[in-house]
Amino acid sequence: MHMADALLSPTVGAVMWSATAGLTAYSARKVQNQLDNKKIPLMGAVGAFVFAAQMINFAIPGTGSSGHLGGGLLLAILLGPYAAFLTLASVLTVQALFFADGGLLALGSNIFNLGFIPCYLCYPLIYKTVTADALDHKRVVAGSILAAVVALQLGSLAVVLQTFFSSITALPFTSFLLMMQPIHLAIGLVEGIATAGIVSFICKARPEILEGTAINTSGSSLSFKKVAIVMLLAAFLTGGVFTWFSSRYPDGLEWSIENIAGSPQAAPAGKIQSTLEKVQNKTSILPDYAFRTKESSSAPATSQSFHNKGTTVSGIVGGLLVLSCSILIGFLLKKTCRIF
Repeated sequence: MHMADALLSPTVGAVMWSATAGLTAYSARKVQNQLDNKKIPLMGAVGAFVFAAQMINFAIPGTGSSGHLGGGLLLAILLGPYAAFLTLASVLTVQALFFADGGLLALGSNIFNLGFIPCYLCYPLIYKTVTADALDHKRVVAGSILAAVVALQLGSLAVVLQTFFSSITALPFTSFLLMMQPIHLAIGLVEGIATAGIVSFICKARPEILEGTAINTSGSSLSFKKVAIVMLLAAFLTGGVFTWFSSRYPDGLEWSIENIAGSPQAAPAGKIQSTLEKVQNKTSILPDYAFRTKESSSAPATSQSFHNKGTTVSGIVGGLLVLSCSILIGFLLKKTCRIF
């Protein structure tokens, strides 16, 4: 559900950038007061896993479409909403800058849709409500699935609204909405089940981590080392190997646009969008998670063997970038907190 720049007008893009900047500043201030040094490596490890998980598209049977995990809900459950928002913002920024996944103008919208909605709206209002009294297995599963479904429905609705208010595409509001909501309902169910599986495992192995996050403690008395190591290993295994089997079908957003407009490209890029695309072509080291070809500086290779190698390198490099970025943000925030 990563939006491309062509879907947004500069005005809507700027508004969403401003909203995201405000949320980032608010989250950073909250994290300064709550985050313990022991939890910072967990931010990096889970962020790296979410980066890798987003590289894997799973097919939606009978539709010709695919989806991928957003990861915002999983991050919020393990880290709390504020650290989760910052971590997912790091993931999406790395994707946009270094892998040309999602536009630069649309980065504010993507962080808002994939970060704010699950971390701020769905986690506290739905997940905690379902599991408020006890973190037992059944409630974890029910809460994760319900929260993921609502997050994807609200996120896809936000995409439709942002596109509508941009007024630069030929996508009718009603048709776009009717395509986006059902397909993201299916994607949300899969994400909910996957999130429930991961959280159920942690709930059984280290329930105190979830309990500490639920009551917004700093976690200073807890050890996150083992969980961080497991998540980091899962991140590199997922990014390095499992991504080979990612579905080639278009994701829910591209599929919806193609079914309405006949092409995944809903509108020609304007001047600002074209300029940002040129910037992105220069910053992306592995566009579309693949090596550049000699024929084109921006087109990924089509050879399956070459593609797998590029995907593996992308998963490992991207995981390391997100790991480093998330840990750096955590330590900088804690250092700034001590200074002031």
